[in-house]
Amino acid sequence: MRNRRVKVAVVQAAPILFDKQSAMDKIAKMTKEAVEQGAELIIFPEVFLPGYPRGLSFGARIGSRTAGGRKDWERYWSSAITVPGDETKQIGEWAKEWGVHLVIGVVERDQEFSTGTLFNTVIYIGPDGKLLGKHRKLVPTGSERLLWGQGDGSTLTVIDTPFGRVGGLICWENYMPLARTAMYAQGVDIYVAPTADARDSWQATIRHIACEGRCFVLSCNQFATKESYPADLAYYSDLEQDPDVLSRGGSAIVGPLGDYVVEPLYDQEGMLVATLDLSEIARSRFDFDAVGHYSRPDVFQLIVNATKQDIVRRNQ
Repeated sequence: MRNRRVKVAVVQAAPILFDKQSAMDKIAKMTKEAVEQGAELIIFPEVFLPGYPRGLSFGARIGSRTAGGRKDWERYWSSAITVPGDETKQIGEWAKEWGVHLVIGVVERDQEFSTGTLFNTVIYIGPDGKLLGKHRKLVPTGSERLLWGQGDGSTLTVIDTPFGRVGGLICWENYMPLARTAMYAQGVDIYVAPTADARDSWQATIRHIACEGRCFVLSCNQFATKESYPADLAYYSDLEQDPDVLSRGGSAIVGPLGDYVVEPLYDQEGMLVATLDLSEIARSRFDFDAVGHYSRPDVFQLIVNATKQDIVRRNQ
């Protein structure tokens, strides 16, 4: 029998950009604070480790790149992690020490074929300290494509927990109707949405997903300022015309009928904590279940290719 109630925490913060240790220290600090408030499931923002490089160009224009931009890129690449790796092992030790589930956005360096490719990834770590799964962003948005490769269908991850099924999509993946459907079809109860989108329209998105999927949505954004950027970047000047607050946050928790459990937090670092009653999900699906009684498989069908896409296949 599942525990139908769970206390969750959504972290709205940012590390020092390009500083892996700063991110690790903040994960430990804010996990401890969340545990002290009774949280069992803790969510960190998109690419929290080692940060979202909002506003930086890396010296790239159509048709050209610069030496300074390549150095900034190398610095970002150096602050990425492998999954699994030393950092996931350390985070797992914290999760085990405090007996919590952790969901954290990271920049992942590929370690299987080419170490030159990074991914925007979410990792899931259980209270036993084990890496339970990961999801790589399917389509990096706009200029993000300069930084991150594309994930594949093998990481459309939903994990079982004692309190329900947890999974989700990253930022503008949530605008992909078929990707959302793939998550609903895996029975997601707690839908995590790490993001870098602080616009008012994002709130309409997460409330729609909660109502459409009849699930709890935990939206998690960074609160980031210029102070969190190293001033010695080659292209720090990209930020000259930007305000001091680069991302105002907007993290929120939404219930399965689309109403706020915790309203959006703006213009400050903080943590949203709430106790979710998972029994609300069954009640909400009484009149709408997107992949159940309200579906029409005789009219519409979704095919998900969940095969890992390897660029090299070695025959034995």
